[in-house]
Amino acid sequence: MIRSFEVGDGPALAAVWTAAAPADPIGYPRFRDLFLLDRNFDAAGLKVAIVDNQIVGAAYAVRRLIAVDADELEPASGWIPFFFVHPDHRGRGLGRELLTAAMDWLRDHGRSEVFFSSYTPNYFLPGLDAERYPAAGRLLPALGFERQYDAVAMDRSLVGYEIPADVGKRIETLTAEGYSFGTPNGDELTSLISIAGGEFNPDWARAIREAVVAGMPLDRIVVARDPGRGILGWAMHGTYESVIDRFGPFGVLPASRGTGLGKVLLHLTLERMVALGAHSAWFLWTGEKSPAGQLYLKTGFSITRTFTILRAPLAPAEGTD
Repeated sequence: MIRSFEVGDGPALAAVWTAAAPADPIGYPRFRDLFLLDRNFDAAGLKVAIVDNQIVGAAYAVRRLIAVDADELEPASGWIPFFFVHPDHRGRGLGRELLTAAMDWLRDHGRSEVFFSSYTPNYFLPGLDAERYPAAGRLLPALGFERQYDAVAMDRSLVGYEIPADVGKRIETLTAEGYSFGTPNGDELTSLISIAGGEFNPDWARAIREAVVAGMPLDRIVVARDPGRGILGWAMHGTYESVIDRFGPFGVLPASRGTGLGKVLLHLTLERMVALGAHSAWFLWTGEKSPAGQLYLKTGFSITRTFTILRAPLAPAEGTD
């Protein structure tokens, strides 16, 4: 039987998820916080597979009830952030049934396209790791999903890390020219959030705001200021779920790129991470060929996983135009 989420399902869903994906386990508190307490959560969109009165799988469909930015609800789009089936119940078509039920639910709510996993504000992984989950890599295309683009996760050991000499000299030069680097004060957060949301990604602005309100220390943010003390860029860590090893978000205004500010901000943040006891720096999502991706690789980060963002069209539900 496929039914929607009911109160009491949460702990079992987290346990079955972990059995289905032991390399990407999840505990119930994190499952609750990321999905059940997500501001767009609708219990009807979380489809649950039941066999012999036991939960054996699930697929989660979500659409925007609250806009990420202004009043943009992306009314044509829906997302499936995850699906899983317990290993003991695979090979029976349950994964296909769950995904079909999730896609039908989105279609019934007027969605004309669905993306796999690339949902904000809360996602567990940014896309499909086909190397780790080859069965999902076969099933999703069979249901009409097509590749949109790839994202890579990266990691860098911080054991023995210190700021390179050339970066130290660049900091001295920029400082002598009137630039400054440091922790933003409370009022400067308004400028930082405006830049993050307006020049980069509205979800970054949300993440910064919510992290600070939740108690994130401001010294986990490093900003670069011009001689007039205007903010030109920033880098930070510990933004998401208070994980000090998780780097980002990170950005430099387009007009200031090529000055070395990005490299300086990255290294100053890594230095602060080491000072807090972090043994590595990692993040989940960037383009390998993007300027940021190339900077990370030159800074000693290595690609640890590749994710594919997938999209499928949804035909109108029967009885609709």
